[in-house]
Amino acid sequence: MKPVMPDAALAAVVGSNAMPRTELTKKLWAYIKKHGLQDKKNRRNINADAALKVVFGGKAQVNMFDMTKLVSRHVS
Repeated sequence: MKPVMPDAALAAVVGSNAMPRTELTKKLWAYIKKHGLQDKKNRRNINADAALKVVFGGKAQVNMFDMTKLVSRHVS
């Protein structure tokens, strides 16, 4: 896979090195699980902390399927 470069907002969560999109997704999920951000009632929703709120465009909670679309705006 071709490496992608995260912007500053996403780099605060996954790191600033270029990486394949699959690795970026793994790191993002590791961050979510480490900080307990997956909603307890509806596991499909992700509750944003301060760093993820910037990535999610200011939203406090997003669906895991919308998350992919929002994260893709922060890579080049």
